[in-house]
Amino acid sequence: MGKYFGTDGFRGEANVVLTAEHAFRVGRFLGWYYGKDKKAQIAIGKDTRRSSYMFEYALAAGLTASGADAFLLHVTTTPSVSYVVRTEDFDCGIMISASHNPFYDNGIKIINGMGQKIEAAVEEQIERYIDGEHPEIPLATGERIGRTVDFTAGRNRYIGYLMSIPAHSFKNMKVGLDCSNGSASSIAKSVFDALRAKTYVINNEPNGTNINTDCGSTHIEVLQRSVKDNQLDVGFAYDGDADRCIAVDHQGNVVDGDKILYICGKYLKEQGKLANDTIVTTVMSNLGLYKALDREGIAYEKTAVGDKYVCENMMANGHSLGGEQSGHIIFSRHASTGDGILTSLMLMEALMEKKAALKDLADEVKIYPQILQNVRVSDKKAAREDPKVQEAIAQVEKALGKEGRILVRESGTEPLIRVMVEASSQDECRKYVEDVVQVLRKEGLAVE
Repeated sequence: MGKYFGTDGFRGEANVVLTAEHAFRVGRFLGWYYGKDKKAQIAIGKDTRRSSYMFEYALAAGLTASGADAFLLHVTTTPSVSYVVRTEDFDCGIMISASHNPFYDNGIKIINGMGQKIEAAVEEQIERYIDGEHPEIPLATGERIGRTVDFTAGRNRYIGYLMSIPAHSFKNMKVGLDCSNGSASSIAKSVFDALRAKTYVINNEPNGTNINTDCGSTHIEVLQRSVKDNQLDVGFAYDGDADRCIAVDHQGNVVDGDKILYICGKYLKEQGKLANDTIVTTVMSNLGLYKALDREGIAYEKTAVGDKYVCENMMANGHSLGGEQSGHIIFSRHASTGDGILTSLMLMEALMEKKAALKDLADEVKIYPQILQNVRVSDKKAAREDPKVQEAIAQVEKALGKEGRILVRESGTEPLIRVMVEASSQDECRKYVEDVVQVLRKEGLAVE
């Protein structure tokens, strides 16, 4: 990870960590970088945060000042920017979003011409330019100055593309959608309506400050209540920029990314569409998923946490399905990044083809109890590498043996150390997580 860019872009509190000046300089660099021998064309999308408008205009000003044309998709999802970039021949795309973070945070995600997250080498050059360590970039003049273009049509083409993917009608299915007062608010319902589902939509009235607030994939209990109260067949919750999806069955049980990977992987294998009969996961996936995949004869690979790393593995090895427990799922046949709405459509396809309830398919995976605790720290690297912390982790690993595991890692987007334990019982998980957290506190590494 760089000084500004983490695993999911440049993210932080708006006008505190990430400022309009930062956005302007990112735009200046990208407009110059992609426009050295032509007029660059760059697409910009944003989520519903109040600060997204500020960053949109700052980025557009930087791009046009460097001579690039900025195509504004307006409020849209991260996967739609990826789709537009790779199908409309843009040089790159920019998504303004802090994903599942609170409304006062924001972020800048840069997507390359293949619709994937930008290469680390380019991010490093942008950081050098932001810090004044890169030669100054000339301003465009005269007719070389860029322009902004309203490109709502690009978002509409993405919506049409989503509608074209399922082979089945969703007629007579009662589907709940929690749009998290975010980007999905402008897309998800129209897609499911077109596929003839009876949709029940909640949290689709964004006001700039309610994105992710007690709703969406990080507050799944809201959708659980809605599904049960309305006696729905299935529910889907998205995050702020709709690149992840968590599902809920008709009884209100949560179906997370691991179970989604299993259901879709098994379905695709049966259809002869699971490339290499392999699924790409991260180290956070549950032991129960691996046991279920073993039973079905499906191979798996593990990457570092972050859909960026999942995607890199999939592209390098020709795999067609991968994702994270958090709900970032990549179907490489249809997309080059995680796509929450696409994930919900693919799950619906499996349900319709098998004529089965989501609960029945999800219950084939027996999940090991797991507890994850986030500890806020002042220095992530120092906290993780502290000798006392490492000793505590080793003790837990020895105690768990082959009947569980512990994973302690740095958050890629926040000043947090994540302590996760899987074991045979919740009590055991809780005990071992607390053992490590107490050491972080005792050593003065935690920020209370």
